[in-house]
Amino acid sequence: MYTTSNYFVCSYFCLSLSSSQSVEEQEVERETTNTLLLLCVPLSLSLSPERKVPKPYRSGLNTHKASDKDLLISSCQMSSLSRELVFLILQFLDEEKFKDAVHKLEQESGFYFNMRHFEEMVTNGEWDEVEKYLSGFTKVDDNRYSMKIFFEIRKQKYLEALDKKDRAKAVDILVKDLKVFSAFNEDLFKEITQLLTLENFRDNEQLSKYGDTKSARGVMLAELKKLIEANPLFRDKLNFPTLRNSRLRTLINQSLNWQHQLCKNPKPNPDIKTLFIDHSCGQSQPNGARAPSPVTNALMGGLPKPAGFPPLGAHGPFQPAQGPLPTSLTGWMSNPAPVAHASASAGPIGFNSSNNAAALLKRPRTPPSNSAAIDYQTADSEHVLKRSRPFGLSDDVNNLPVNILPVGYTSQNHGQSSFSTDDLPKAVVMTLSQGSAVKSMDFHPLQQILLLVGTATGDVILWELGTREKLAQRNFKVWELKSCSMPLQASLANDYTASVNRVIWSPDGTLFGVAYSKHIIHLYAYHGGDNLQDKLEIEAHVGSVNDIAFCFPNKQLCIVTCGEDRLIKVWDANTGAKQYAFEGHEAAVYSVCPHYKENIQFIFSTATDGKIKAWLYDNVGSRVDYDAPGHSSTALAYSADGTRLFSCGTNKEGDSYIVEWNESEGAVKRTYIGLGKRSVGVVQFDTTKNRFLAAGDENMVKFWDMDSVNLLTTTDAEGGLQASPCVRFNKEGILLAVSTNDNGIKILANTDGIRLLRTVESRSFDSPKIGAGAMVKPPSMGTFGASNATVAANLVDRVAPMASMVALNGDNRNLPDVKPRITDESIDKSRAWKLIEINEPSQCRSLRLPDNISAMRVSRLIYTNSGVAILALAANAVHKLWKWQRNERNTSGKATASIAPQLWQPTSGILMTNDISDRNPEDAVPCFALSKNDSYVMSASGGKISLFNMMTFKTMTTFMPPPPAASFLAFHPQDNNIIAIGMEDSSIQIYNVRVDEVKTKLKGHHKRITGLAFSNVLNVLISSGADSQLCVWSTDGWEKQTSRQLQIPAGRAAAPLADTRVQFHQDQTHLIAVHETQIAIYEAPKLECLKQWVPREASGPITHATYSCDSQSIYVSFEDGSVGVLTATSLRLRCRINPASYLPANPSLRVYPLVIAAHPSEPTQFALGLTDGGVYILEPLESEGKWGTLPPENNAGPSTASVAANLDQPQR
Repeated sequence: MYTTSNYFVCSYFCLSLSSSQSVEEQEVERETTNTLLLLCVPLSLSLSPERKVPKPYRSGLNTHKASDKDLLISSCQMSSLSRELVFLILQFLDEEKFKDAVHKLEQESGFYFNMRHFEEMVTNGEWDEVEKYLSGFTKVDDNRYSMKIFFEIRKQKYLEALDKKDRAKAVDILVKDLKVFSAFNEDLFKEITQLLTLENFRDNEQLSKYGDTKSARGVMLAELKKLIEANPLFRDKLNFPTLRNSRLRTLINQSLNWQHQLCKNPKPNPDIKTLFIDHSCGQSQPNGARAPSPVTNALMGGLPKPAGFPPLGAHGPFQPAQGPLPTSLTGWMSNPAPVAHASASAGPIGFNSSNNAAALLKRPRTPPSNSAAIDYQTADSEHVLKRSRPFGLSDDVNNLPVNILPVGYTSQNHGQSSFSTDDLPKAVVMTLSQGSAVKSMDFHPLQQILLLVGTATGDVILWELGTREKLAQRNFKVWELKSCSMPLQASLANDYTASVNRVIWSPDGTLFGVAYSKHIIHLYAYHGGDNLQDKLEIEAHVGSVNDIAFCFPNKQLCIVTCGEDRLIKVWDANTGAKQYAFEGHEAAVYSVCPHYKENIQFIFSTATDGKIKAWLYDNVGSRVDYDAPGHSSTALAYSADGTRLFSCGTNKEGDSYIVEWNESEGAVKRTYIGLGKRSVGVVQFDTTKNRFLAAGDENMVKFWDMDSVNLLTTTDAEGGLQASPCVRFNKEGILLAVSTNDNGIKILANTDGIRLLRTVESRSFDSPKIGAGAMVKPPSMGTFGASNATVAANLVDRVAPMASMVALNGDNRNLPDVKPRITDESIDKSRAWKLIEINEPSQCRSLRLPDNISAMRVSRLIYTNSGVAILALAANAVHKLWKWQRNERNTSGKATASIAPQLWQPTSGILMTNDISDRNPEDAVPCFALSKNDSYVMSASGGKISLFNMMTFKTMTTFMPPPPAASFLAFHPQDNNIIAIGMEDSSIQIYNVRVDEVKTKLKGHHKRITGLAFSNVLNVLISSGADSQLCVWSTDGWEKQTSRQLQIPAGRAAAPLADTRVQFHQDQTHLIAVHETQIAIYEAPKLECLKQWVPREASGPITHATYSCDSQSIYVSFEDGSVGVLTATSLRLRCRINPASYLPANPSLRVYPLVIAAHPSEPTQFALGLTDGGVYILEPLESEGKWGTLPPENNAGPSTASVAANLDQPQR
C-alpha cells in the first residue's frame, strides 16, 4: 500500500545527486525529482488536504523557477496586433453566442485560458474535452506543473471508473492515460494498479476520505486552479483584456467612415453591401450610394442568434476571475473594494449565489451635472437591431454617419416603425374627483381599468374606470395603535393625519402596499370587486416612509421600504417580519428601485442629497456611491423589458433632469431635453411600451422617444393640471392617469384606450365589480417566483406584469402583453339567456395551418411565449413550427386566424425528430416543454429526452434513455436548471441539467405521470397521473404534502390509463384538473375541490382543456369534434363550437381535436391539434369579440343529479 515509505523513494532521488555529475545533469536530476515529488503525494494531497508534505519538499515546490524551455515556449507567440485581433474576434463570437467557436479559438490560439469554461468541464466530468482544451496551452511533459495537472485529471477519471465498478474502463484509463507516469515513479504506478484488486478503493488508507464524485471533483478543481495559476505557461493568459463593447464592430465602422471621407464625391447614406472590398461612392461600385431612407440607415444587422439557454450553463466567459458576473451590470458589480458603510439586519437571508455575492459594485464615474444635448447612440445604430448581450451596450457605436454593425436587441419594440405618436394616450376621456390632492397612482397589473390612488389626506381609493365608480376607499387609520412606538403615538396624539407617499400593486394584483408620511405602511389583500382586506400594518421607519416596492429575494415575496430615518428595509410580505435593514445614506432616502437581472437581485436607492447607492441582499453594505444629475432627489425606473435604466428628479434649485443610464459604465448615457428650469416639487415620470417616457412638468405632460433626447410632444390635457402632476401609464400604455389642480385625475387615452372604455361603458353590469377579473381567493404570499426577468423589471418600473402560467403541455411561460379583457359576461337578467351554438363557418374565424409534411396525429401543441408561432409534436416524433410574419396586414406579427403562417424550416431542411428508441412511436407518450425565450424545446417521444435549438432545429443533446420513458416535462419556474420529468413508471425525477444528475425521485402515483404544474407562489409542484390522482410536493424539500383522488361522476366509467392534466390559474393558487369525464377546480395546497363540471355524454369524452391566457375562460375539446367555452370562475358553459363550423364535411373520416392550446396574449384565440395531423386556429368574429355570454346566476340550470343527462353545468 501507499505509505510514507514513498517519501523515502523521493528522498533517495534527492540525495543521489553525485558530485561527479555535471551542472546540467544535476539540473535534469532535480527536475525529475521535483516531478516525482508531485507524483508521490497526489493520492493524499488532493483528497486528504490535512495531510502535509514534509517541509523540504514543499519548499522545493514553492521555489521552482521557470526553465529556459518554459520561457522559450511562452515567448513563441504571434505579433502583438495579431494577438489583439484574436481577442477582438473572441469578443465578437461571444457576443454573437458562438460558444463552441469561442472555446475552439481559445484553444487553438492559446492566448486566453477560460477558467470558467474549464471549471464547468471539470465539474461535469467531461474529461476528454478537458484534456483537449488544455492541449492548446500545454502538454503533459512541458513542465512539472503541467505533468501534475494531467496526472490529477487522469487519476480522478480512473477513480470515478472504479467507483462505478467499471473495471474495464478503469483498466483502459490505466493503460492509455496513467501508464505514461510510470517512467517517473514506477512504484506509484504499481500502487495505483493495485486499486483494481480492492472491492472499494476507499479501503486504501490514503483514499479513505474520498467522498462522492461531486465533492472529489471540487477538491481536485481547487488544486488544479492553483497549479494553473502557478504554471508559467499560463502566464498572462488567465485574464481577458478590458475592451469596450462590440469593439470589432466599432473598428469596422470607423474604417468605413474613413473610406467614405476619402471618396471624391461622398454621398449621403452610402449603401454598404459587402465588407470584402473597399467602400467607394462611385455608381459602378458594389459599395455605392443609395437614396436616403426615412426609417433607418442601419445597413447590416447582427446575426439572428438566439439567446443562451440557461439550463445548459450559459455564461459570459470574458470576465476577470475576480468579477464573475456575466451581465451588463458587471461594470457596477465587479472588483470588490472596502465597504465604508455598515449595515444591520434582523436576520441574514443568504444571497442566491456565493460567487455573485462576492462580486461587489465598483464606484463608477460621477455623471455630468449639465444637461448637454448629447445623444451618445442614435436610434439607428443602437436600437433598430438591439439584442441583449452580456456586456451591455456599446458607447463606441455612436453618431457615425455609417453604422455597418449596430448592436442587436431583444425585442422588436425598439424598431423605428413599431410606434408613432398616435400610440400615446393624449385624448382626455374622463375626469375623476378625488376630494384631496393626488400623491401617487398605480394601475392594476391584470385589470387594465382599475386605478389605485393615494392622496395628501391619507385616503386610498380604488377606481373602476369603465363605470367611473369608486370600488373601495380606505381613510388613514392606525389599526393597532397600542402596538405602535411611543414617538408615533405622540405624533398621532398631536395630529391624527398622514399623507400617502406611495401606492403600488404586487405583481399578481392580489396585494397592494401604501406608504404613509408617518412611520407606517399598510398592506391590503385584494379579492376583486370592492373586497379589500387588511393584511399587514408595519411601523417601518422613524418619520416619513417615502417609498415602497415589491421584490422577491430568495424566492420570497417581500416589501422594500425607505424613509426619513435614512434606512432601507426589507419585509416579508406574508408575515411582516423584517429581513434586512441597510444603512449608509447621509440624508433621507427618497426612493427605492429593486431589480433582478441575470440571477443578481439588488436594490437601488436614492436620497434627497442626490446620492445613489446599490445594495445586494447580503448584509455587506452599499456597493456604489455616486451622484444623481444635479444632486437631485431622483427616482429610478427600468423599461418594461428590464433592459434600460432611466431616472428623473429635481434638485433644491428647481432644476430637473431626466436621463438614461449606461449600466456597464455607471454613467449617464443620454440626457433628455425639455424639462423646465424651475420645477415646482419633484418631477415624476413613467415609461411605457419599452419606447416612450412621460413626465409631468410645467402644468403639462411631456413625452420623449427613449432613443432621442429631443422632446417628442406635449399635452396640457385641456388645462388644469398640477405644476408637476403625477403621471401613470397602465400596463398596455393605452391609458394615462394625470393629477389635476382641483384634486382630481384626468384619464387620457389613445385609440385603443378609447375603444376599451367605450366598450365597457356600453355594457350593462349587474355588479360593476370587475366581474371578469375577480379573484376567487387570494393566494398565500409566503413565496414568490423569481424566474422571470420581465416580472423583476416591472417591479422596478412600477408596472406589475402578468403572473406566470404553467400550461398543460408543461412549459412555465410568461404572459407578456395580455390584451385587456372586457367584462362581457354580465348581461341584462331580464332577457332570456341562451347557450351560443356555433354551427357554420360564417359564425367564427378559423384557419387550418398549411402543411406539406406527412400528416400524423398531433400529440402535443403549444404557442411560443411571444405568440408569433405555434409548435406541434406529431405521433411520429416529428415537430412542426409555424411562424407568422410582421407585415401591413399583421402589424403585431402575432398568430391570427386571418393570415396564414409559414411552415418554417431552417435552410438545412432538417426536422426536429425525437429519439424513438426501439418502440413504436404510436405507443409512446409524447411530451415537450418550451424554454422561456422560445429558443429551445425539450422533448421526448418514448425514447431519450432531446434538446432542440428552435432556430436551427439541431439536436443539442440527448439524455435519460428509457426505460422508463419520460411522459411529461416541466421547467422549474425559479430555476431553469431544474426540470421535473414525469415517467412511465409513475415516478417523478427532479433532474438538474447543469450537472446532469437526478436530484431526487418522487414516488406517490401508481400509474404513469400525465401532468405537472409548478406554483411559484406556493412553492409546490402538482402532479397528476393515469391513476386519476393528484399529488402536492413541496419544492423546498420535495416532500409529499397531500394527495387527492379525482371524483369520477356517477354513471361514468374512465379508461384504465386516462390522462389527467393539471394547470394553474393566474393566481397560482387555484388549478384545473382535466380528465376525460370532467373539469374540476381545486385549491392548492390542500387540494380542496371547489367545483366540478361534467359534460353531456353525447359530446363524448373530454380530450383536452386549457385556461385562456387571462384565466377567465376554459377551452375544452371533445371526441365528437366540438369545443366548449366555459367561464372559469363558475364552470358554466357559455358557448359550444360544433365541428361543422371549422372542419370540412367528410362522413368517411372521423376527425376530432386531441390537444388544445391558448394564445399567450389573445384571450379569445386558441389552437386545436387534430387526429388527422391538422392544426386549426379559432377566433370569434371581430364583430362579436367574444365566445358567448355568461348565463345569469338565477338561471343556474338543473340540479346536480340531472347534470350529466341534461345541460353542461357545474356540479359544485
